[in-house]
Amino acid sequence: MRNGRSHSNETRPLLLANARVIDPSCGADFHGDVFLADGMVKDAGFGIAAAGIPDGAEVVDCAGAVVAPGLVDMRAFVGEPGAEHRETLASASHAAAAGGVTTIICQPDTDPAVDDPAIVDFILRRARDTAVVRVHPMAAITKGLEGHEMTEIGLLQAAGAVAFTDGHKSIMNAQVLRRALTYARDFDALLVHHTEDASMSQGAMNEGAFASRLGLSGNPKAAETIILERDVRLVGAARSRYHAAALTCAESLEVLERAKAAGLPVTASVSINHLSFNELDIGAYRTYFRLAPPLRGEEDRQALIRALASGLVDVVVSDHLPQDVEGKRLPFSEAEPGAIGLETLLSAALRLVHSDQVDLVNLLAALSTRPAEILGLDAGTLRPGAAADVIVFDPGLPYVLDPASLKSRCRNTPFDEARLDGRVLRTVVAGRTVYEYV
Repeated sequence: MRNGRSHSNETRPLLLANARVIDPSCGADFHGDVFLADGMVKDAGFGIAAAGIPDGAEVVDCAGAVVAPGLVDMRAFVGEPGAEHRETLASASHAAAAGGVTTIICQPDTDPAVDDPAIVDFILRRARDTAVVRVHPMAAITKGLEGHEMTEIGLLQAAGAVAFTDGHKSIMNAQVLRRALTYARDFDALLVHHTEDASMSQGAMNEGAFASRLGLSGNPKAAETIILERDVRLVGAARSRYHAAALTCAESLEVLERAKAAGLPVTASVSINHLSFNELDIGAYRTYFRLAPPLRGEEDRQALIRALASGLVDVVVSDHLPQDVEGKRLPFSEAEPGAIGLETLLSAALRLVHSDQVDLVNLLAALSTRPAEILGLDAGTLRPGAAADVIVFDPGLPYVLDPASLKSRCRNTPFDEARLDGRVLRTVVAGRTVYEYV
C-alpha cells in the first residue's frame, strides 16, 4: 500500500502535463497542461508541453489526473494557541496538504480568543514558521466570544484578519450584531455567523422520532432558522456582507433563497458532514457523529445537496474540529461535538460527483473559487498571474480510510474505515510541492 508523504523541495518551474485541467473561475474543463514558475501560474492550456519544456522545469506526467486550484477551507479549528494537544498549525497544515487544502481559514475560538491584533499577528507568524499551507485567521466579532462587546474590526483587519466570526457561538443579542454589521460595512468586512439559538440548541442530536427512540435530547431545526431569519433582516438594514457559517436544513435554505432573491449580500456554507450523513448514521450512539449543529434527516441532506448543485449554497467547508479521545469516549450526550475533516474533505465530496448529484466543476467551485472570492483571496483560479496553489488528484482512485494514517493530532473522523473514491496525488503551494502521494 502506498502512503502519503509531506515534504518541501526547492522551488523550481513545474510542468503538470497530460492532465484534465479544471478551472472553476472560468468554467474551464479540458485536457492539457499547467505550467508554474516563480510562485505563480504562468499558463494553463493545450500543448504547453509539446511546445517545449522550459529549461530547468520539473515535469510531472499526470496521466489524465485532474489538475485544479487548491481548496480553500473557510471553517477549520486549529488549537493554537491554547489547545495544542488537539491540533497545531503545523499538524493542521500537513492534514490540509494531504487533503488538497492549500488555504486554511482558522477560527478565533482559541485560548485566548483571537480578539486582539497581537493574537492575529501571533497566528500569522506561527503559520509562517511552521505551516506548509497558507493560513489566514478569522478574528472574533465580540471580545472573548462572549457576545456583548464588539472587537476593533478595523484594527484586526489591518493586522491580517480576513473575516470576523464568533466561531461556534451565535451572537444572541440582536443589537450587538446590528452594530457589528453596521461597523463592518465601513471596512467592507465579512461577518461569518453560526446560526443557532443558544436557548434551543442544548440537545445532543436532531429533534425527532429517532432522538426519542435513542432517549436523547433534541435540537430543533427552528433553532437555526430563527437566527438566520433575524440575521437576514439585520443585513437588510445594514447592507453589509454576511455569511451563514453552516446551514443544515431545508427551512434555512428557503430563508437564504429569499435573501439572495432580494439582492442582499448574503452567502452561505454547508459542511461536508451534513452533505454526507444523516441522523440515522448515529446508529448505536456513535460519538464520532456527535456534531454541532447536529446531523439532520435525509430529506434535509438531499435539500442541501440540491442547493449545492444549483449554486444556492456557495461554499462547502470541512468544519474541522479535532477532539481528543477523552472528549469522545463518553456517553453520546456528554461527548464533545465535532469531527476532523481537512484530510477527507475532497474525497468525501467526490461521492456527490460519483452519484451524479453535483457536477465536478461546480463542486470544485464551492471548494476553492467561491470561498476565495468571498474572502477576497488570491486563490481558487488557474489564471496566469495567480498564486501557484494547485492540486493534482485522481477522482476515481479508491481507498479505505485508515484513521491511523491521518496527519491530524486527533482521530475523531466519521469517515473511520469508510470506502472513498478519489484522493489527492500532489499539493502545490506557491509553486512548491508540499505533499505527494507515493
